[in-house]
Amino acid sequence: MLLPRILTAIIGIPVVLAAIHLGGLVYMAFTACVICLCLYEYGLVLRAGKKPVHLFSLVFFGLLLAAVAILGRGTLPALELPDNLYPFAVSVVLLGVLFVEVLTPRRSWDRTANTFIGVFLIPWSLAHLINIRDIAQYGEYLTLFMIITVWICDTGAYFTGRLLGRHKLNKEVSPKKTWEGAVGGTLLAVGGALLMRHLFLPTFLSVHAAVWLGLLVAVVGQVSDLSESLIKRSTGVKDSSHLLPGHGGFLDRFDSYLLLAPIFYYTVIYFIQ
Repeated sequence: MLLPRILTAIIGIPVVLAAIHLGGLVYMAFTACVICLCLYEYGLVLRAGKKPVHLFSLVFFGLLLAAVAILGRGTLPALELPDNLYPFAVSVVLLGVLFVEVLTPRRSWDRTANTFIGVFLIPWSLAHLINIRDIAQYGEYLTLFMIITVWICDTGAYFTGRLLGRHKLNKEVSPKKTWEGAVGGTLLAVGGALLMRHLFLPTFLSVHAAVWLGLLVAVVGQVSDLSESLIKRSTGVKDSSHLLPGHGGFLDRFDSYLLLAPIFYYTVIYFIQ
């Protein structure tokens, strides 16, 4: 599995870095594609595990919320939306998902809850990737800081776990993850954060802030990863799809950002800027 993993990374990493560098409409389109694929895979995972989910509501209202969230977070003047459009869209989504469920035979609250989680969690969280990229002056470098630190953490946890792993982190949720891997990934993430600070953000982040932000990325990213694993384990599914050889699916690759992207953005905005 290591060779397909490396080959996918060789192709995928330049695409991600190019989208981040170009920003604007290119990065918005990239984020929109990621959200669409993650929504699709979320539905696949639940269906594979025979968990009820309303695919029409998941895709339709998920994409509606994603479109409003993405356009509402972009800083391009031509795409500016009214300030009250986002809460209106949330209200429409709440009404729409419940309305569709009421009209569906054999109505199910479990199906409604599963649908709501996908509709709100994925578009809302991943749309914050655009917020981070659009932070004045430093958006590109902060995005690189977060994403590369996550990559370092994941890679460090993977190899540390394979070499030193003895104690399972949570056997029921993720059988292969170990405490040794988590600690190793966290330490390397902090080192990576300091390197990112030195290369890209020496005037924006102090060494102290970079350490704490590295810890935040490592801890929240790994918790977010385990949260997505919880969904898969509850359905008996190993990977969200096979679109990315050696890595599973897009939901598997972007699971760290489901909880991390909003926390990272608001931490930078309210505590560091």
